[in-house]
Amino acid sequence: MQREKLSSRLGFVLLSAGCAIGVGNVWKFPYLVGENGGGIFVLIYLIFLVIMGIPVMTMEFAMGRAAQKSPTKMYQELVPKQKAWHAHGIVCLIGNLILMMFYTSVSGWILQYFWYMITGKFEGMNSEQITGVFGEMLSEPWTLLIFLAIVVIVGFGVCALGLQKGIEKVSKVMMLALLGIMVVLVVNSLCLDGGLEGVKYYLIPDFQKMNEVGIVKILSNAMNQAFFTLSIGMGSMAIFGSYIGKDRSLMGEATTVAALDTFVAFSAGLIILPACSAFGVEYTAGPPLIFQTLPNIFANMWGGRIFGSLFFIFMTFAALSTIFAVFENILACLQDLTGWGRQKTCLIAGIGIFLLSIPCLLGFNLLAGFQPLKEGSNILDLEDFIVSNIILPLGSLLFVIFCTQDKFWGWDKFVAEANTGKGIKVAKWMRVYMKFVLPLIILAVFVLGMIFYWI
Repeated sequence: MQREKLSSRLGFVLLSAGCAIGVGNVWKFPYLVGENGGGIFVLIYLIFLVIMGIPVMTMEFAMGRAAQKSPTKMYQELVPKQKAWHAHGIVCLIGNLILMMFYTSVSGWILQYFWYMITGKFEGMNSEQITGVFGEMLSEPWTLLIFLAIVVIVGFGVCALGLQKGIEKVSKVMMLALLGIMVVLVVNSLCLDGGLEGVKYYLIPDFQKMNEVGIVKILSNAMNQAFFTLSIGMGSMAIFGSYIGKDRSLMGEATTVAALDTFVAFSAGLIILPACSAFGVEYTAGPPLIFQTLPNIFANMWGGRIFGSLFFIFMTFAALSTIFAVFENILACLQDLTGWGRQKTCLIAGIGIFLLSIPCLLGFNLLAGFQPLKEGSNILDLEDFIVSNIILPLGSLLFVIFCTQDKFWGWDKFVAEANTGKGIKVAKWMRVYMKFVLPLIILAVFVLGMIFYWI
């Protein structure tokens, strides 16, 4: 079976960035900035993005392009005799499946809030009523199932059209629309009376605030966000590496994707934090910021229904960009394992993902008494913990070891693949850093993530 290819570099960049640009990025980044001292967190985050995120993404791209296979068959192609590595390809598939078991539900929430906004559900409500809508929504499993089904059908429907005619074509339009809507929302937030204070908090490092929060906690959160924002560690980027040609070097492509991802996350902060400042909302509102705090802001803003609708369609596009990319990864893995055609794989995988996502959805209502981790946790927390705290960091560590240790794929083969084509190259001096320092940073992400989760 001849491998499908993306038709353009723009398609590759937007697809790869779309995989990285998701709910966790656009939603999580602004509230993490709020909770961790503002500008000082942004500065530390950017440093870790460069020294950790870009190198690992380059390795994923290189492995995928060299193998011309999905993660489930990638290791067999690169090191056919080293069978211990082959198991990690299956773990990558499992990680993508678990991610979609809760990500589809959250994407359904966002789509439902877009529906609420555009139909005027929040009009005439007081602050307490608006805040309570989120809890009411989570208590209605049948409605949640409908929006979950819409997300899964749209995701696999686009993928079923093919790589170029479906996912690449739709993602190009959607990502460009996302960027356009984002610019409108940023300009609106910056023009709000009192919004400038939010911008100052966001951009100017406050070392006093750093002392209040604690430098170790800020470092840990910045490392985790820089790491997880790029969706590295379970082959999500390797699959797109397998769809591109040899005309561009891969560190340059990783830098472009990371820059676009960061631009969107950074702009999300410029949308949210000035609005919080303008309407007297605490920057540290945390995870409820999107579903409880922002609807209150839009309800009290001139043109709030319009801007609220634009914001949640922006969030819907961000969510769907990841859905398309990860669904494509799952499809490629299953096709490599089974030899099925694209349409058959889409149908079977779509039904499977829908059924696997139901427990997460029920964890907020019928199964709310099941607390699998610490007190107050739910099924979504368990699934997120497995992916974010275990599969992604340890998977990235394995990628680094595989690409830098000569008894495995090795440095020379990795560099030869990564440096083929025009663009930024992996330099000779980076070998010592990537071989010895980078694994220690990733281990620190893993250990600190575990520690701060349980305390």
